[in-house]
Amino acid sequence: MALKDIKSKIKATERTHKVTRAMEAVSAVKMRKTQGDALAGRPYARAALAILARLSGSTEVARHPLAQVRPVERVALVILTSDKGLAGALNSAVIKAAADAVAAYPVTAVTVYGYGKKGEEYFARRGYRVAMRYENKKDTVELSVMEELGAALSSGFIAGDYDQVIVAYSNFKSTFEQIPAVRALLPLSLATVEQLVRDIVPVKGKWSELPAIAAPAAYSLEPEDGTVLEYLLPRLVSVSLYHFLLEAKASEHSARMVAMKNASDKSEEVAHDLTRLFNKIRQAGITREVSEIVGGREALAT
Repeated sequence: MALKDIKSKIKATERTHKVTRAMEAVSAVKMRKTQGDALAGRPYARAALAILARLSGSTEVARHPLAQVRPVERVALVILTSDKGLAGALNSAVIKAAADAVAAYPVTAVTVYGYGKKGEEYFARRGYRVAMRYENKKDTVELSVMEELGAALSSGFIAGDYDQVIVAYSNFKSTFEQIPAVRALLPLSLATVEQLVRDIVPVKGKWSELPAIAAPAAYSLEPEDGTVLEYLLPRLVSVSLYHFLLEAKASEHSARMVAMKNASDKSEEVAHDLTRLFNKIRQAGITREVSEIVGGREALAT
C-alpha cells in the first residue's frame, strides 16, 4: 500500500472519529433530558396509582369498561420503535419481542398501532392490519399524540374490538442496558400501573435513588367514585403510553450513544494502526534508500 493511500485513510478515519464523538455527546444530552422528563412525571403516576389503589376495592373499578377482563381472542399491539438508525440492535430486539408476543394469535386477530416506521413496516409486510401509524423522528414527546392514541385504544377496547392491548417498547434500565419489554396496557389494573412506576426509575445512575412518594391516608372524593374513575382511568392509559414512549426515547439515545462511543474507540484504534503502518513503511523506505547509497559508494570506492 502506498504511503499516500495510507495517509488518506488516516485523515478519513480521523474525520469519522470527530463525527462519532459529536454524535455520542449529543445522544448523551438527549438521553439525560428524556430520562429527566420521565422522572418528572413520576409523581403524577405515583399519585394516580395511590388513588387507584384506594379505589381498587370498590365495585366501581370492577365494573368499569377499561378494567374488564375477558378471554383474549383479539389483540391490539402498540409497537414503539425509532425512525433513525445508528442505535445498534435496539429496534430489532423490540420487533422480535413484539412478534413473539403475538405469535400465538392468527394474523387477522392482531391490530397494530405503530409509533415509528421500523416496527410498523415489519408487521405491515407480514399481513397484519395497521390501524394507526405515527412518525418517530422528533426528539420531543408530545402528550397530545399519546392522548389521541390512548383514546383510540380505549374506545376499541370498550367496543370489544380488542380483548387485550399490549405495548412493545425498549425499557431503559441503565446507560448500557436497554431491555425489550412487552407490557399489558388494557385491561387496566393495579399491577400494570405499579409496573409502569417501577420502570420509570432506572436500575443504576444518578436517577436510580429517589425517595418514595407517600400516599395520603384517605381521600375525600367529589362528587362520587364513578365520576372520578371516568376521568382517571382513560387518563392513566394516555399517561402510561407517554411514559412507555419516554422510556423508548431514552433507550434509543442511550443505545446510539454507546454505539457512537464504540465507533469512536474503533476509529482511534484504526487510526493508530494505520499511523504505525505508515511509519513502518516510511522507515523501511528510508532504510532501503540509505542502504542503496552506502552500497553505491562502496561500489565506487572499489
